[in-house]
Amino acid sequence: MRFGLLGVNTFHGAHPAAAAATARLAEEIGLDSVWAIDHVVVPATYDTAYPYDESGKMMGGEVEFDLADPLIWLAYAAAVTERVILATGVLILPQRNPLVLAKQVASLDVLSGGRVHLGVGVGWLEEEFAALGVPFADRGRRHDDYVTAMRALWRDTKATVDTNYASFTDAISLPHPVYGGVPIVIGGGSTRAARRAGRIGDGFFPTVAGPDALEPLLATVRTEADAAGRDTDFIEVTVPYGGDLSGLDDDARRQGVVDELCRTADGYAALGVTRLLIPVQPADALRALAADLADRYGITDATIGGAAAAV
Repeated sequence: MRFGLLGVNTFHGAHPAAAAATARLAEEIGLDSVWAIDHVVVPATYDTAYPYDESGKMMGGEVEFDLADPLIWLAYAAAVTERVILATGVLILPQRNPLVLAKQVASLDVLSGGRVHLGVGVGWLEEEFAALGVPFADRGRRHDDYVTAMRALWRDTKATVDTNYASFTDAISLPHPVYGGVPIVIGGGSTRAARRAGRIGDGFFPTVAGPDALEPLLATVRTEADAAGRDTDFIEVTVPYGGDLSGLDDDARRQGVVDELCRTADGYAALGVTRLLIPVQPADALRALAADLADRYGITDATIGGAAAAV
């Protein structure tokens, strides 16, 4: 089990001093990755239900909050770090031009020394698609064709693709990513997302309520991967932590908060999850969490990365 930091490009993190400090802190305390979220616009009002919260609203219903473009934020973070993985968690792929995105992601990967993971999803906010002039109903098929297009551009010197939503002949897009491609992590908490991860994903980013909810999705990933002749050992599973972390900066409450996080991490690890993402917290709270995890797992290196190795 490894640990990463999620939501790094939101609120104060969307501004230069906090963005640099967050990226540096993640590396300092041993996190293996930073994950930027994505929305191009957030409608002031929307009827589409947010699928990952019982309220049906993201960010507790807040709509006016700073959210920096994920790729630009990650490029900024790349310049002040050396080790952490730079990831999107997740980018709404059907809203992007796949050729432009392939160029942006490959450029970021080269400039960061091969550290990019591209988490993608089909999106859920219909009103956002309408504002961008992108059809909502066919977003799943569009998403899959865009994955095909990007991989061809990253792999081939002269790429040719002919699908319903991406078609080009002998297209040259250089430089290629450092390792010949960028890991594509499929996001979503539905059975359909799990099937997609099994068929075409290098990773799976399910947003679920805990290990019990995740288990059937992972079974679906394995079934689809087997049917496609793929080895599930190469599909890395990254899960956001959905528990309450509000007591991390309170000495009286922190022990219980860490206990619950560790129980969840252990439950996920038993299912084969390889990374747990912690929502952005104040710097002192993250440092305290790192020390607590190190103590919990009986190691001397007080870093989350070190603790993760012992899970």
